Amino acid sequence: MQSMIFAIKEINTDDSLLPNVSLGYLMFDTCARSSESLWGTFWTLSGEERPILNYQCNQKVPLAIVGDALSLHSLAMATILGTYMFPQVSYLSSLASLNNRFLYPSFFRTIPNDNRQARALAALVSYMGWNWVGLLSINEDYGIFGSQLLKEELQKLGVCLAYHETFGQTTSLQKLNYIADLVIQSSAKVVIIFSRDPYVHPLMELLLERDNNKRIWLGTEGWSNSPYLATKKFSKIMTGTIALCLHEMGVTGLKEYQLALRPSTSLPQDIFIETFWEIVNDCHWTSKSSAAENTTVRCTGEEKLTKFRNNVYEFDEFDFRVHYLVYNAVFSVAHALHNLICSSRQDQPGKCGVQKAISPRQIVRALQTIYFTNPMGEDMYFDTSGNPPTNYDVMNWHRNTDGSINLVKVGRYILRGSEELSINLTAIRWITGGQEIPDSVCSESCSPGFRKAAQNGQPMCCFDCIPCSEGEISDQIDSSNCFLCPEEMWPNKNNTVCIPKIVEFLSYLEPLGITLTTTTILCSLITVSILYVFIKYKDTAIVKANNRDLTYLLLTCLSLSFLCPLLFIGEPQKLTCRFRQGAFGIIFALSISCVLAKTIMVVIAFRATKPGSNMRSWMGPKVPASTTSLCTSIQICICVYWMLQCPPFPERNMKIKKAVIIFQCNECSDTLLWCMLGYMAFLACISFFIAFLARKLPDSFNEAKWITFSMLIFLSVWISFVPAYLSTQGKFMVAVEVFGILSSNAGIVGCIFIPKCYIILFKPELNTRQNLLGKSVTKKT
Repeated sequence: MQSMIFAIKEINTDDSLLPNVSLGYLMFDTCARSSESLWGTFWTLSGEERPILNYQCNQKVPLAIVGDALSLHSLAMATILGTYMFPQVSYLSSLASLNNRFLYPSFFRTIPNDNRQARALAALVSYMGWNWVGLLSINEDYGIFGSQLLKEELQKLGVCLAYHETFGQTTSLQKLNYIADLVIQSSAKVVIIFSRDPYVHPLMELLLERDNNKRIWLGTEGWSNSPYLATKKFSKIMTGTIALCLHEMGVTGLKEYQLALRPSTSLPQDIFIETFWEIVNDCHWTSKSSAAENTTVRCTGEEKLTKFRNNVYEFDEFDFRVHYLVYNAVFSVAHALHNLICSSRQDQPGKCGVQKAISPRQIVRALQTIYFTNPMGEDMYFDTSGNPPTNYDVMNWHRNTDGSINLVKVGRYILRGSEELSINLTAIRWITGGQEIPDSVCSESCSPGFRKAAQNGQPMCCFDCIPCSEGEISDQIDSSNCFLCPEEMWPNKNNTVCIPKIVEFLSYLEPLGITLTTTTILCSLITVSILYVFIKYKDTAIVKANNRDLTYLLLTCLSLSFLCPLLFIGEPQKLTCRFRQGAFGIIFALSISCVLAKTIMVVIAFRATKPGSNMRSWMGPKVPASTTSLCTSIQICICVYWMLQCPPFPERNMKIKKAVIIFQCNECSDTLLWCMLGYMAFLACISFFIAFLARKLPDSFNEAKWITFSMLIFLSVWISFVPAYLSTQGKFMVAVEVFGILSSNAGIVGCIFIPKCYIILFKPELNTRQNLLGKSVTKKT
């Protein structure tokens, strides 16, 4: 790190940003024990080689510390430094607990904390559409706290864990084998490893030996660029790995500076150059130890630094990720000092005033408010917890044709107020091959029209897909609930969208409506034609013998009664609903009354022919007129009371059929409906009874037997009508009533008038008075 600071001084073109003020830095290796870290800290604060606690014996005390790398070291340092509000800027300590400003008020860092890393990993999992993943974490602070944060973030996004296992440096081989077997046997195809680099190696060694080991590894920045795993040996299982890496920005001139380093030309303060030289060139300085005498490679100081190399790893490219974080750390302190030393003057803007004494506490306050753009063009500042802007690169491990692995940047995660994750999916190479994102789900997605039902004892990501209940829909994938359609709507076939219900009524345009309408009009025309025949042949014997006026009235009523079904067919309207039953009831009651009157007149006529009978006075129009008027008036009273008390009305009935709106006439009062129909049945029964008694009268007056048949048909039709009417719904209920009206009318016309028309039109020789009287005389004889 010391070399890095000197490099920044060497490269920086703005000398005012690095004033002649002492920056503190730790003079020990980052792998040293914690006690050594603390000694180094005390040495820096006291200014003496031997630490003196809580005592300052050197007037030239550093104002800030840049470091340390490990969170464990930084925790110890920040506890002490925070007590004295001494600024500390770490470049690799990512532990989330360092956010606590009460315990660590002077701690800052240029690496995103593990809380942000957990959020970035969760966002990446959600972006890929995975909701069933495994989690492995190292059993130290980095993995313990990091995995806990990650689980919380995954839960927020609805992602479930198939398992969570921990491992570490002291984990037994038996436990590692158990973890390896669990990973292979689990249905989770994506595994997140929250660990540091060296600790992952033993587990991957075991997984390399197993079959069916194609898993997608999601890595943290702790091992995302592991040079040991990114080799041909592990390419079989590591290909397709996706990992978060610290954001890399090339520090201008740093690579050239490092390549130009020579022990002979380095500054005296750079005490690490010789150690660095030995590691990179795999050589030993003769003067450093006796061990160098036995080695065949000795350091000369003239070796060429074209690439970094040692006995284990080989790097073909320079990795400046950590360098960039150190760079930002040093420049943050430099800007804080610059802001404190230089004051803006209106007469001389940008000029620095006289340097005053600066305390560490002032630098802490300055670090809290700094905001600058570094030479690489990126903004740098600290939030209220001392964290920098979150910035990760998303890397994908590509396998080359020779088996080697390259780390390729395929995306970026930025969190600066708002979250931004951008991924180039076409650039990702999956271990499964192909371009499609592999699935990692506990249960396949539920299609629209289904809802998720949790499986007992399983996480929420494990579920069964159940079709929506009747009348409900779901229009989204993986819907947790189905929703009822509005009252006048119903689900489509797939239960994915609500559509308007079918409105059902007996229409003139449908086949049934057309058939009934045609039959109605045809029957009415036939009846009118019969009336025409009877009027045209009114002077013939058969017409005279059957009371012409009553016959004309009956045929007129029957023709109108045949037209009544037209009020039942078609879309229900207010007027048609109100008057259709009444019109049919009154007209048909008048028709039955006429039939009853004809039956009574047949009986009276027969009685009047007997010698000494007093029935002759009943002959004439008074009896038929009185009978029809009285019988019809009762029906009129029933219908008028019905219309006044509770008139029928059009209704959109949605209770009879769930998927259909029955557009019908609500009769309002079923009691009055059945009273009307019952009264007609009563008249028909009286007519049938009287006609049945008069069926054996002489032939000339034997109309009674045809009336008997017509009333028998009428009663049979309406007796069948009752159960049929009650058992049907909607338009078929209307069709049943229309059929009943047509059938009963046709029975009267067919039995009473068709035989007479046949004689009138086709047997005129039988339509004579002599023939009728002859038959009568013959019967008497």
